[in-house]
Amino acid sequence: MSGFALGKRIPIIDTIRAYRKGDLKHDIIGALTVVVVGLPQYMAYALIAGVNPIYGLYTGIIAAIIGSAFGSSNQLITGPTNAICLLTASAMIRYMNLPNAYQMLFLMTFMVGVLQVVYGAIKLGKVIDFVSHTVLVGFTAGAGTIIALGQVNTFLGISIKNSSAMSTLEKMQYIVTHLNQTNPYVLGVGLMTIVIMLICKKISKNLPGALIGIIVPIFFIILFDLEKKGVKLTGNIPSGFPPFTMVQFNLSSIKEMLSGAFAISIIGLVEAISISKSIATKTRQKIDSNQEFIGQGLSNIVGAFFQCLPSSGSFSRSAINFINGGVSRLAGILSGVFVAIVLILFAPYARYIPSAGLAGVLIYTGYGLIDKVEIKKVIKAGLFSSDSIAMWVTCILVILLPNLDYAIYTGIALSIALYLKDTNKAPIKLLIPKQGEESQVILEEVKTVENRVDVLVIQLEGNLYFGGATDLGERLESLIDKSSVFILRMNHVTTIDLTSITALKVFVRNVREAGGTLIISGVKSELNAIFKKSGLDTEIGGENIFMLENEVFASTSNALRRARAALNC
Repeated sequence: MSGFALGKRIPIIDTIRAYRKGDLKHDIIGALTVVVVGLPQYMAYALIAGVNPIYGLYTGIIAAIIGSAFGSSNQLITGPTNAICLLTASAMIRYMNLPNAYQMLFLMTFMVGVLQVVYGAIKLGKVIDFVSHTVLVGFTAGAGTIIALGQVNTFLGISIKNSSAMSTLEKMQYIVTHLNQTNPYVLGVGLMTIVIMLICKKISKNLPGALIGIIVPIFFIILFDLEKKGVKLTGNIPSGFPPFTMVQFNLSSIKEMLSGAFAISIIGLVEAISISKSIATKTRQKIDSNQEFIGQGLSNIVGAFFQCLPSSGSFSRSAINFINGGVSRLAGILSGVFVAIVLILFAPYARYIPSAGLAGVLIYTGYGLIDKVEIKKVIKAGLFSSDSIAMWVTCILVILLPNLDYAIYTGIALSIALYLKDTNKAPIKLLIPKQGEESQVILEEVKTVENRVDVLVIQLEGNLYFGGATDLGERLESLIDKSSVFILRMNHVTTIDLTSITALKVFVRNVREAGGTLIISGVKSELNAIFKKSGLDTEIGGENIFMLENEVFASTSNALRRARAALNC
C-alpha cells in the first residue's frame, strides 16, 4: 500500500507528516480546555447510561484517542454523549440487573463499532440523509426531557430501589408520590451546582461552569460533613489506565443487543458528521463521511476491549476545542491522554464528588438540549407541516416509549413517509405559446386550461419517480381534450423511472386515439437513453423528439415548428 493510500486510511499519519511545531501549543491548549469541560461530562453521562462514572472516563480516554486518529475531522472530539448514553440506557434497561450486564454492554459497544465500520467500508456516507433534521431536533428535545427527568430523584435525594430497571415515567410517578422524602441537604447541593453553572455562563461562556459547579460543593460537604446527612458521593474511582478486558461474544446476547446497537450506530454517526461538517464550514476542511464512519467505528471497537460505553462526537467539546485553538487531530488525542493522566494522579479525590452535583449538571444539560430556536422555526414553517409532525411525534415517542430505538426508527420511517407524501404530486406547469417577434418564444403560464387550444406545452420538472406516477398519469389524462398538439417540455427533468415512463406511454396512446399529436422537447442524452431502452421513442416517433440544445429555447422552438406543421397537415 502506498504512503498516500495509507495516510488516507489512517489520517493521523498525514497529520504527523505535515505537522508544524507552531501548532503544538494550540493543540495542547485546545486539549486542556476539552479536559476541563469533559471530565464532569464523562462522569455525568455515564450516570445517564446507568453505570459507574469510571466507565464514562474510560470512554473519554479511548474514544478520543482512536476517534481522532482515524476519523476525518481535525477538531471532532469523540467520547460519551448525552444522547448516545440515553440510547444505551434504553437498550440496557432490561439487562442491568443480570450478572453479565456489563459484558452485554461492552458487547453492544463492539457491535456499534462493527456496524459503523461496515457503513464506512461499503461507502454508505449518504445513509444519514435518511435522518431528517427535524427528527433530530425532536429526538434531542425528547432526550433532553428524559435526561432531566431521569435525574430528579438523585437531585432531590429520593432513593428508588431497582431504579435502573424503571422507565423515566415510572420514576416520576414514584417521585411525585414520595416528595415528602426529599432531602434538603441533597437538594441544596444540586441547586448550588446549577446556580454556579448559570453564574459562570453569565460571566463568560469560556468558564468551565460544570467543573466549578461540582468542585465548589465539595468544600461544603467536607466542611459540614454532609455525607452523614444523606448527601451521597460518587465513591471510590479506580486510578490507572483503562484495563484491557476481552469482550464476551455470545450469539443470544448479540441478538438481544442488535436493535439497540443499530439505532446507536445511526444516531452516533448523525451526531459526528453533523458536528464535523458544522466546524468544517469555518475551517474549510473537506470531510470524508465514510472515513469518519470508520473512525467512529474503530473508537467503539477498540473501546469495547477497554470497558467503554458506545461513543460519538460531542458538539460542546468539539466546539470548545475549535474555539480555543485546536488545529489538528492531535488535540483530540492529547485530550484523551490528559484524561488518563488525571485519572492516574487524581482519582482518589473524585470520591468526594456529590451525586446530586452530577444530577444538577445533567438537568442543566438536558434543558440545554431542547433547541427552542429550531423548534420555533419548524413551527413557524407550519404547525401541521411534515417537518413539524415528524418533530413532535419523535419527541413524544422518545419520552413515552420504553425503547428509544423504536422512537428513532419510527421518526425516520415517518419522515420518509411524509416526504413521499409531499413528493407524490407530479410537478407540472401548463404553458400556452404566444406569438412573439420573429422567432421569439413566449410561453404564458396558466393554472388551468378553460377552452381548447391548438398547442399546449406541459412542462415537467424534477425527479419523475413511481411515487408521483399515478398523479402524473391522472393529470395528463385530464388534459386530453384541451388541445390538438401537446408538447412535453422536459428541460428541467433530472431523471425518470419506468413507472413514470409507463404513465407517459398511456398518455401517448390516448392522445393518438383522440386524433392528437404528442411532441417532447428538451430531452437530455441520459433521458433519451431511457426512452430508447423502454421503447418510448418508438411510441412517440423519432421526428417528435427534440434534444436539449445549448441555446435557450432552441429545443422548444423546434418543437413548436413541428407542432405547427402537425396542425397544418
